[in-house]
Amino acid sequence: MLRYRLLHPEILAALGVAGHGAQVLLADGNYPFAVKSNPVARQVYLNLAPGLLTVTDVLGVMVDAIPIEAAHVMVPDDGTEPTIFAEFRSLLPGVDLQKLGRFPFYAAVCNSDVALVIATGEQRIYANLLLTIGVVPPV
Repeated sequence: MLRYRLLHPEILAALGVAGHGAQVLLADGNYPFAVKSNPVARQVYLNLAPGLLTVTDVLGVMVDAIPIEAAHVMVPDDGTEPTIFAEFRSLLPGVDLQKLGRFPFYAAVCNSDVALVIATGEQRIYANLLLTIGVVPPV
């Protein structure tokens, strides 16, 4: 049995083969997974029902499992900031949210660096988060 919070075998396998610079998408329930992601990325569906599990639920576990060096978010065309961004910032202290419009965000997620796409039951809109895995320093 593992001693940390992340226990999902498919997510662990995907993270085990990903390294520094690989990316992980935590996507809300509206994200078009089938057509707007790297076709060779592992896809994991945690969207059991609307509202279960949320992007912030998954992020809370991921921050304990991997070093995060960057985070990209999708922003509305009108430039307003979704309220979920405050939660992202509280879970990612010291990591600036890098804002991308919808189509540039889609293009980033189709990039070959995206190793894992996690579908959630998040109902809030613009709750998509693209994480870049950082470096584990030597012990």
